[in-house]
Amino acid sequence: MKKTKNVLIVFPMNQKQRSELEAIAPDYAYSYHDRDTFANHSEAKALLEQAEVIIGNISPEKTGKLQNLRWMQLFSAGANGYTEKGGFPRQAVLTNATGAYGLAISEHMLGMLLMLQKKLHLYRDNQPQGLWESKGSVTAVAESKTLVIGLGDIGGDFARKMKALGSYTIGVKRHASVKPDYLDELHLGDALDDLLPEADIIALSLPETDETRQMLDRRRIGLLKKSAYVLNVGRGSAIDTEALSDALEQNKLAGAGLDVTDPEPLPASHRLWKLKNALITPHVSGGFHLKTTQKIITAITLENMKRYVKGEPLINQVDFKTGYRKFDQDQ
Repeated sequence: MKKTKNVLIVFPMNQKQRSELEAIAPDYAYSYHDRDTFANHSEAKALLEQAEVIIGNISPEKTGKLQNLRWMQLFSAGANGYTEKGGFPRQAVLTNATGAYGLAISEHMLGMLLMLQKKLHLYRDNQPQGLWESKGSVTAVAESKTLVIGLGDIGGDFARKMKALGSYTIGVKRHASVKPDYLDELHLGDALDDLLPEADIIALSLPETDETRQMLDRRRIGLLKKSAYVLNVGRGSAIDTEALSDALEQNKLAGAGLDVTDPEPLPASHRLWKLKNALITPHVSGGFHLKTTQKIITAITLENMKRYVKGEPLINQVDFKTGYRKFDQDQ
């Protein structure tokens, strides 16, 4: 008797997308669930143990011992937790959603930057009080120098936007490669200390790995211009939160736009919330807030399902040693 190949989906797909998925492998058994409620499902444990394929993010605590699992497609670009020892079964392939978030998150970054540069958040604060008053001088993207740390699709898209607006763009990545046309300079990580003091805007879009944790520590924050802006949309652990808070509080930085923090969620009592030169959003730049993101992730999933059925290599495979996509030269 032929064994049923079970596919567990905890990722939002409309009926058309479900039909496209099932048409690729009509002999597979498909089970669709809402990720937020799946943990409390009466058959969750059994469904996980039976699944050969999982589409969506199941917590690493529940994936490590799944003996039948052969492939899991994440809807996130980051894979930390799964890449740590015991977080994912080694007989299975893990793929991520690299390529899906560039548009949504780079626009969010640009929005945060312009709000800080033009002091729009301060004018918004004045609005409920009916205060008609100037907040003083502002800065511009044009003729600024932007340092982008992490050149995946998010960092790359942000660099393109900054270049188009007249900023001099500098990229930092892990591996040597040909410089893309949206960068004026391209460097490896060992040049970071020399680049930080010259940057007007520092943008981080990094996954959480051993080499990215505290990348912007107290010493490096001390290298930044007083007029510099810091943006972080990758993982909060890339920045020393207390050192950043000190710099903002003491006006040693012009501002920071943070969609991620360490810790996360940021405690309601944390001083960052009250700093006028900090702009905080609750990790919402990605997700499915922009419908296009879900469509791109679905396209990645459908392509990988076609490859999986044919026994071909899957795209966006995660390298467990680095935490990045395998063979990716664009980080």
